[in-house]
Amino acid sequence: MTMFNVLDYGVVGDGTTLNTESIRKVMEACEAAGGGTVYFPAGTYLTGAIHLKSHMTLHIDSGAKLLFSTDPDQYPFVKTRWSGYECYGYSPLVYGIDLTNVTIQGGGIIDGQGSAWWKQYHECKAGRRPSSEREKQLFELNSHLMSIKSNIVEWETQFLRPALLQMFRCTNVRIEGVTLQNSPFWNTHLVYCDNVTLHSLLIHNPSDTPNGDGLDIDSCRYVRISDCQFDVGDDCLCLKSGIDEDGRRIGIPTENVTVTNCTMRAGHGGVVLGSETAGGIRHVVISNCVFIGTDRGIRFKSNRARGGTIEHVQVNNIFMKGVLCPIAINSFYRYGVDPANPDISSPLAQPVTEATPVFRHIRLSHITATEVLGAAGFLYGLPEMPIEDVVLDHIHIEMTSDPNEQGGEPDMVREELVMAGKGMYCKYVRSLQMHHVRIETREGAALTIDKGEGIELHGFGMKRPHADTPVIELRDTQGAYVQGAAAVRGTDVYAQISGGETKDIVFSGNMLEKAVQDIAVDATAEGMVVVK
Repeated sequence: MTMFNVLDYGVVGDGTTLNTESIRKVMEACEAAGGGTVYFPAGTYLTGAIHLKSHMTLHIDSGAKLLFSTDPDQYPFVKTRWSGYECYGYSPLVYGIDLTNVTIQGGGIIDGQGSAWWKQYHECKAGRRPSSEREKQLFELNSHLMSIKSNIVEWETQFLRPALLQMFRCTNVRIEGVTLQNSPFWNTHLVYCDNVTLHSLLIHNPSDTPNGDGLDIDSCRYVRISDCQFDVGDDCLCLKSGIDEDGRRIGIPTENVTVTNCTMRAGHGGVVLGSETAGGIRHVVISNCVFIGTDRGIRFKSNRARGGTIEHVQVNNIFMKGVLCPIAINSFYRYGVDPANPDISSPLAQPVTEATPVFRHIRLSHITATEVLGAAGFLYGLPEMPIEDVVLDHIHIEMTSDPNEQGGEPDMVREELVMAGKGMYCKYVRSLQMHHVRIETREGAALTIDKGEGIELHGFGMKRPHADTPVIELRDTQGAYVQGAAAVRGTDVYAQISGGETKDIVFSGNMLEKAVQDIAVDATAEGMVVVK
């Protein structure tokens, strides 16, 4: 394959010469030749937007850095998807659209110099940054979206910060070996792509990067992600499929995705599905990963505006340490919505529509989490659409023992729920199974289920119970089966049952004789528990 050394085309790697036009000529020469390898040797190359071509390998050698200009005028407006909306915006710093057979590889660095963009974001947030003349053009280009009401900071000014790297409607994409850092907005974003391989990437954004997601897979299919490391200021690795009505209009799911052998050193979430779920997310396998210090570990999030079905997700062989909440499934996510619409966050059941999100058929197994700060788990469905068919198998979670730990929100639901050293909390769940799950809390019950239905607990345990505290709490729960549990000495109450809606609770084949009281049933649930 033909090699195009950028130095042969007048590109200068001194870190100060602006190379935008010279690099464009290299890309055009490669395209005219029918493809080839564009080669950046060691050096620092200041540039504006780089637009890739089909049948191209972009090789950034060890010691080479693509350093992107902070001047917005270096980034023409292009078709993009921004926070889930298909629109026009500033060109991503490295961008490809409607391409086939594209590879980015090497041991070099792609650096977005994002701090200048982040400063402008904070000015927007404070209401001190009006739209620029160019951004006023975006109001015209995106006029069909201007009626949308959202609490997204940049929407009113159309200061739509670009991603560091975006591939849009591309087929056969491989990104391997490079470091991607300091993105103005999301770091690496793949949209409507088919057959994607991402391997051995280092994705880094500082912890205070606004909207500094690491990797966003957005309405893509047949994606393989392996051996990558993330250290970012927002969610590490996200699967998405468009937002609200615009996402449902396009209707392209993210599907057939594998994630394996990745490490997440920091971020709001380790692997996250949502919150942009409108096109659906399905057939996902996540395995053999390590999360250290992420806020959440495995995180699902959506709300009543998003819609979409998230299903057939398998997670196994995960280790976490120092996370806020290892497992979170949230149908009440409160960001990116119309704040004037009270139905989004209403505690009352709403009519089921195409905007109602569905979470179902989720399997999580062989997960260990230690020194957990907030809650052992958090599953919060909708009253009209409970989270359904979730299996937790061979899971061991140890909460922090630090008495000074303040914890935080296990996830952002309609009301602010702050937890520290607590157990797993489940509300509006249906067909939930737990097999050989052990949770050790700093305080409180290991498991609380509120308004559950069809619950099966097999061998659920807590080896360090607390005084005057049950191991499990079932509130207003219908149809629960508890089997194979063994209370340890020091257990005051194994199970606390309450609620006027509670019925059909069965305990069978348990060894609870070491508890002071095996099962406590308050007056509201009396007569609804059977012990065999």
